[in-house]
Amino acid sequence: MLGILFALLGGAFITLQGVANSRISQDIGTWQAATITQFTGFVLAVLLLLIVRDGQWRKVGKVKPLYLTGGALAAIIISSNVTAIHHIGITLTIAIVLIAQLGVTFVIDSRGWFGVAKQKMKLAQFIGIGMMIAGVIIMKM
Repeated sequence: MLGILFALLGGAFITLQGVANSRISQDIGTWQAATITQFTGFVLAVLLLLIVRDGQWRKVGKVKPLYLTGGALAAIIISSNVTAIHHIGITLTIAIVLIAQLGVTFVIDSRGWFGVAKQKMKLAQFIGIGMMIAGVIIMKM
């Protein structure tokens, strides 16, 4: 249940962040909005790290260097979402983003990339993604 709650919160905040970034970028530009978003996110993460103080920070040396660059992907995420929102609106952007996320996770799960357990994809997963794509096409009409 806790996982579902956090997934709902994450989804809601991704949408709110996209709308806020889109609005900020209209005034100062896409990369400026991405910079502000990254900086304020960094500040909040550091504050939360200082509050939690669980000692896990010392284990950073165990993380593969490639994975440590994951935060840099946020710049691409933010600028892509902002640009998409300007061109096609928030609803269509989020719908397509969800399809892209599911598509990539589908490949990751089916191939066992990044150390995740390999999953056998069934017809239901293919139908589900197909239905989402059909839904976006219908929304676009």
